[in-house]
Amino acid sequence: MKSIAIVLAMSMSLIACSKKDDSAAQIAPPATIITVAQAQGRHLEISEQTVGTMEGLIDPNVGAEVAGRVVQVLAHAGQVVKKGQLIAVLDATDYSLQKREAQAEIGRIQALLSNQEKIVDRNQRLVQKNFISRNALDDASSQQDALRQQLEGARAQLAAIEHNNAKTRVVSPIDGQVEKQIASPGNFVKVGDSLFQLIGTQRLRAHLPFPESISAKLHPGQTVRLSTPTAPDKTFTTTIREIKPLIGNSNRAADVIADVVDQAGWQAGASVNGVVVLGEHAQAVVVPEASVVLRPAGEVVYLIKDRTALQRIVKTGLRQEGMVEIVEGLAAGETVAVDGAAFLTDKAAVKTQAAAQ
Repeated sequence: MKSIAIVLAMSMSLIACSKKDDSAAQIAPPATIITVAQAQGRHLEISEQTVGTMEGLIDPNVGAEVAGRVVQVLAHAGQVVKKGQLIAVLDATDYSLQKREAQAEIGRIQALLSNQEKIVDRNQRLVQKNFISRNALDDASSQQDALRQQLEGARAQLAAIEHNNAKTRVVSPIDGQVEKQIASPGNFVKVGDSLFQLIGTQRLRAHLPFPESISAKLHPGQTVRLSTPTAPDKTFTTTIREIKPLIGNSNRAADVIADVVDQAGWQAGASVNGVVVLGEHAQAVVVPEASVVLRPAGEVVYLIKDRTALQRIVKTGLRQEGMVEIVEGLAAGETVAVDGAAFLTDKAAVKTQAAAQ
């Protein structure tokens, strides 16, 4: 009987231990599902960003060079034009008539000159035979020279008429945009009357305002990257040309000036986004922003080793494009938790899965 009691006691003890193990298994928290990433070494720029405006450096006022009635207007406000493009036509009837008159005068003088040349040639032969005096030959030669001068004058007059006739076709002097159409078909314009106001796009100037706290870090020659909504797929890299103070009642801002040359699609008056590069961090260690978690000890990341999260206190630096620079506490190549990091504690069990694309 004593043996039976001992066996029963041992059985009860084993059953109790099994229940305790089952309870412990049920109490242990499940592994946290996370995504992971490796800390990367990357080149980071120290930069400041602002939004400014574009100014046109070339904005000619296109005026009439000859008097006449406007027959056609081929460009309108907001239209982009190329250098040499026809933008207006003036009535050229008067110049066509003047040209015909000048051509007829040239023909008349050429006929007289041709006859006079024959007279001079004949008088030269008669002088050689002493049939006429030398004075008669000199008089014929003088008349020949006068006709030649008249012919040159008539040709010059024709060239002037043709030149003025060409001015009835008004062309754009630059690549740019029509800011204002002044003349309309039917208007009579005099020499110098305005027809169009253009804004050039070949040479533009970006004005970028920066606050007083940043202006001390800026100087001519620094690299600046510019982009504008009118050319959304292009970024133009240039340098700071000049810095001017913008002194107001409540600030001491700086106007940072940079030139933009020969960039298709860029327009005066448009907004411009400017990024000035102040410096760089070579081979900075970076992790995704979601990896850095705020805890009572400070900013931490969780290193993942052997399916376990190990808390690591870090010091952060720059934040760019969803990445955070780790100045202290982490080396490139180490694996850290990303999605789910905020739910981790030190030495917590984890289960990794592929990151969402």
